[in-house]
Amino acid sequence: MTSPTLTRRQLLIAGCSLGLGKALRVTAEEPLSKTADTEPYPSGAGEALARLKKGNQRFRDGVSRHTHETASWRRLLVETQKPFATVLGCSDSRVPPELIFDAGFGDLFTIRVAGNIIAEDVIGTLQYGVAHLHTPLVVVLGHEGCGAVGATLDEMLNKTKELEHIESLIQLIKPGLRELDLNLDRAALLRAAVEANVRWSMRQLSTSPEGARALREKRVGLVGGVYDLATGRVRFLD
Repeated sequence: MTSPTLTRRQLLIAGCSLGLGKALRVTAEEPLSKTADTEPYPSGAGEALARLKKGNQRFRDGVSRHTHETASWRRLLVETQKPFATVLGCSDSRVPPELIFDAGFGDLFTIRVAGNIIAEDVIGTLQYGVAHLHTPLVVVLGHEGCGAVGATLDEMLNKTKELEHIESLIQLIKPGLRELDLNLDRAALLRAAVEANVRWSMRQLSTSPEGARALREKRVGLVGGVYDLATGRVRFLD
């Protein structure tokens, strides 16, 4: 098990092959010391979540550090990676996880699909993040005003019928919205539906045989969050 005292830079260097020696030859204008991560790699899901929260706070405050973006840091990642969280988010162009959490190259293992849905290929990618990259935390990240969730509501209210492949997305979202009060006004209904969809994705992950076992053995933590487009805040769900 990885020692929590090791920094990200130490972990990356330890995992690289002999070819990494070339990657460490940085220029005088870009010393490696300026790209090194001084934060210890999270020892578990709790520390990983705390790191995401701190990054989101910096983003909201307009003081993002933009670390792990330099050429020298990218060279460290040529041979290996050690992300500290796996994030399942929506494809919406307004919700890039790396920016929202003030993270850089190699920090997050991200899967983005409309409506942050759970499908077979999505599960396979999530499993890779946990089983092979050993990320201690999985985050299901929805967002206010989600178009895929809105389209699902419209169909449930018998207002629209979508194209074939969009329809396939809707059918994966719909089960998680069945207990909603469809008589709510549109804004309140969409807010409730976005949260319900995040919880539905979390439920599917936590009740699958592999997911239940990983959570039971405490190999990974699972949390959900909803991103507010107006404020930039990620509201993590209880």
